[in-house]
Amino acid sequence: MAFKKDDVIIIEPKEVFVGKKDAPVTLVEFGEYESEECAKVNEVVKQLLEEYEGKIKFQFRHFPLTLIHQRSLKASESAVAAAQEGKFWEMHNVLFQNRRNLGTTSLKLYSKEAGVKNKKFLDDLVNGMYGWQVQDDIKEGHNRGVKELPTFFINDVLFVGKPTFANLSAAIESALKKGKTKAPAKKAAVKQKQRA
Repeated sequence: MAFKKDDVIIIEPKEVFVGKKDAPVTLVEFGEYESEECAKVNEVVKQLLEEYEGKIKFQFRHFPLTLIHQRSLKASESAVAAAQEGKFWEMHNVLFQNRRNLGTTSLKLYSKEAGVKNKKFLDDLVNGMYGWQVQDDIKEGHNRGVKELPTFFINDVLFVGKPTFANLSAAIESALKKGKTKAPAKKAAVKQKQRA
């Protein structure tokens, strides 16, 4: 008699975010954990989340540059693994803090530091359990034209420029203003229909 293995539902990176779910601005970063630039911009993102609390939703999508950083792929997979226990952001920050030491055994130690309880964490990494989710992010990044890291999108529009706090803030402010100007136009159209 054969037993059917339970289907495992995996939380995808595109489902993981920090901030308000229905925030008017969605900030998406394509990055990787061995990149110095991504680590620097991670601190900028923390400031933005504080500054625009309630106004932005942030997502990190994986785009490991494996030709340059051989360990970035498994690091990305470890973040997806941590997300299964609601510990994505804790793992995300631990990985950036330890970006120069991302061997597979070290990732197991970092998972404990992030609060991950999965006893099969290392086995899951070695077996590539979350590899498809990272590959999906890479594929989406390619489809969206990502070529260098970090790359940001604000409300699905490619952010062009150096990702400093000032530049990203200006782009977020612009997106917030665009959101406000669109709403009254819709109301005016509704009022005109009611008069007709």
